[in-house]
Amino acid sequence: MAISVFDLFKIGIGPSSSHTVGPMRAAALFVESLRGKHQLEQVRRIEVQLYGSLSATGIGHGSDNAVIMGLMGEWPDAIDPAQIGPRIQALRETHTLLLDGRLAVPFVWARDMRLIDENLPFHPNAMTIVAEGDHGELHRDTYYSVGGGFVVDEAQASSGVDGLGRTELPYDFSSAVELLELCKSNNLRVAELMMANEKVWRREEEIRAGLMKLWRGVQGCVEQGLKHEGILPGGLDVRRRAAKLHRSLQELGKPNVIGSTLSAMEWVNLFALAVNEENAAGGRMVTAPTNGAAGIIPAVLHYFMKFSEAVTDANVVDYFLGAAAVGILCKKNASISGAEVGCQGEVGSACAMAAAGLAEILGATPEQLCNAAEIGLEHNLGLTCDPVGGLVQVPCIERNAIAAVKAINAAQMALRGDGQHFISLDRVIRTMRDTGADMHDKYKETSRGGLAVSAVEC
Repeated sequence: MAISVFDLFKIGIGPSSSHTVGPMRAAALFVESLRGKHQLEQVRRIEVQLYGSLSATGIGHGSDNAVIMGLMGEWPDAIDPAQIGPRIQALRETHTLLLDGRLAVPFVWARDMRLIDENLPFHPNAMTIVAEGDHGELHRDTYYSVGGGFVVDEAQASSGVDGLGRTELPYDFSSAVELLELCKSNNLRVAELMMANEKVWRREEEIRAGLMKLWRGVQGCVEQGLKHEGILPGGLDVRRRAAKLHRSLQELGKPNVIGSTLSAMEWVNLFALAVNEENAAGGRMVTAPTNGAAGIIPAVLHYFMKFSEAVTDANVVDYFLGAAAVGILCKKNASISGAEVGCQGEVGSACAMAAAGLAEILGATPEQLCNAAEIGLEHNLGLTCDPVGGLVQVPCIERNAIAAVKAINAAQMALRGDGQHFISLDRVIRTMRDTGADMHDKYKETSRGGLAVSAVEC
């Protein structure tokens, strides 16, 4: 399984990579399949079936709308989020779906958008799309949104293919032990090793340009998050706080990078809140590695870039590469999906990745980088995914801010040591996987347990 840094960091839309980015991609792929079979013009009806977590929290996460936009031929990295509301409203009023953006097909929401309280075996985030013609079914496929915008179709799931490439990498690794050995034997830093692997897919200048594009996307998300005020959509009446906090912090002055003052921590909180409030509002996002945890990695990088001396584009590149190395390990050996292992797989993985990225640009050895990631993940083990009302708002927004600060602390602690730690990063990742397997389904992005239920009781 060869995973690129650009698999882990994708431009998309909020509020959830597994519930909006993945389903939109799946629906767009379904349209591509119809086009490839020359069946688009024959479609007379479309039915969407959402299963498991997509059914339980799909409305709050916007999965239903995302599928429709994908069927209209849109892709999450290109769509204008402002178009979604008006186009969905037009469909509901006219009962007409513009398949591939041009072919009018009847679509009655109450009949053709089905939420099924059932889990399919491969993954909790599952959906089936059925296209019918004049003489019955034309085409159907089942897709699994497995976290971070990754999509696996039924054929891939049945054959054991994960939807990722089998590209041969010069420094392939599937464990932290292998990563450290490769760094040692080849005298490479983690970012250097990752860059060498990335060059299998594209030239170095393209890699650097692509990562800077991601950085600009993250910056844009923060800027939008600092502009907007008011109430987030969804019915919980959660008030956006980032803009007000930003005005307050501007009056305090500029702290030193990784400073020890409370104002320094508040800047980290600010950047995370800005991203996740924008995510909750359905804005443009960068999965990092998921949307539910999209504020952590950006908050730490924003803070470093804003308040460090003599920062360069190379810092950004090395940060993303160092973070991606740990994200690859989490993806390969556990999960980054809240529906599969709880929020430890989303916020926990992102915290570990941010700690690793920061450690890399602060000069950590590969051993210290792995130690930083281990600390970040270890102290998120057992974290449940229990969004109130099925919305990526409570406790998700604040949780990103807390984890961003935790990532900085993890990097600090690791840099004070020699890289040796009692429990290895590999063991902590395996523990996350095993804890997720033991976790009751009601704590895994269903809004049927934990805080989601407590809020209703209150």
